[in-house]
Amino acid sequence: MNSVVYDRCKFPQAFWRAFGQVGLPPSMVLKQARLPSTLHTDPRGLINTAQVFAIWQAVEELTGAPDFAFKLLDAFDTSGHQPAFLAAIYAADYRDAILRILRLKRLGTSEVIQVEESAGEFTLYKDWPSATSPEPALSVDLTFAFLVQLGRRGMGQRITPLRVDFQRAGSASDAHAAFFGAPIRFGAQRDLIVLRSSDLDRPFPGQNPEFLDMLTPTLEAARADLEVTSFAEQVVHALKRRLASGRPDIAAVARDLGTSERTLQRRITEHGTTFRALLIEARQELGEQLLLDPSLGIDEVACLLGYQDTSSFYRAFNEWNGIPPSRWRAQNSRNSESQPLAAAVN
Repeated sequence: MNSVVYDRCKFPQAFWRAFGQVGLPPSMVLKQARLPSTLHTDPRGLINTAQVFAIWQAVEELTGAPDFAFKLLDAFDTSGHQPAFLAAIYAADYRDAILRILRLKRLGTSEVIQVEESAGEFTLYKDWPSATSPEPALSVDLTFAFLVQLGRRGMGQRITPLRVDFQRAGSASDAHAAFFGAPIRFGAQRDLIVLRSSDLDRPFPGQNPEFLDMLTPTLEAARADLEVTSFAEQVVHALKRRLASGRPDIAAVARDLGTSERTLQRRITEHGTTFRALLIEARQELGEQLLLDPSLGIDEVACLLGYQDTSSFYRAFNEWNGIPPSRWRAQNSRNSESQPLAAAVN
């Protein structure tokens, strides 16, 4: 196992629903894209970069509307957003929301989202390592529109980016100018959007940790825990809940437990353990719970546990159990009901 980018990803079911909402049945899109007509019926199916691009190119050809990305964005309000977008809306602030999106986006390994920040500017762009052609315009427009809409929804205000760059030739439509409200440049070196760092630190008034937990797969696993009694168990429980956001640091856990970082560190020491040891325990317990869910790939489990790559998870799991996670899953799946963990604990 290694950390290379594999050309495979999931095409969210929310997109297929939104297509249908605007009058584009999935069968029509797939026919135009020259892809199997049942490709959309398997929510766990994986496709490659060329297929992703073919789908977006097909939608462009069927609509021919330069503002279709913004119409599609509106369709998500009635057909249902992706869980990642919904979770981000209830984050602590705009920066936290974007980081949540980027963390979950890592599960779609055909694309790599890059961010850079300096001099008060936060720049975001995407790379497609396996692409042999430019990303379709509609896909780019929708990504940037989602990011802007995320900030507007979370803050309840109309924020605007500093600028938007498009690699493709052309000129901004009235719809692009109206939606972004920022300078738009075509023929740029790459597709990117630049946000104000000051906007990223603005809080989301609707922050709702409880709702975030409900939308997070790790909570569904954590619900299987027995009642938490000891202090160490409380810390492990809080760590499990924090792993999904990618920020299981001691300061965040201290806030969750209603204490100071210094007090938390002291109490952990008094219990004869360390924060790192409790984090390892949380990852081990949660990792085993998540592996019992057949709907999750091992790379997804690794990501939800906060590992930067699947190989790191394999090494850690081998140390815990003496066997790789794939073999542990095969052995233990025989002793568990063949249903997703989320369904089993509800």
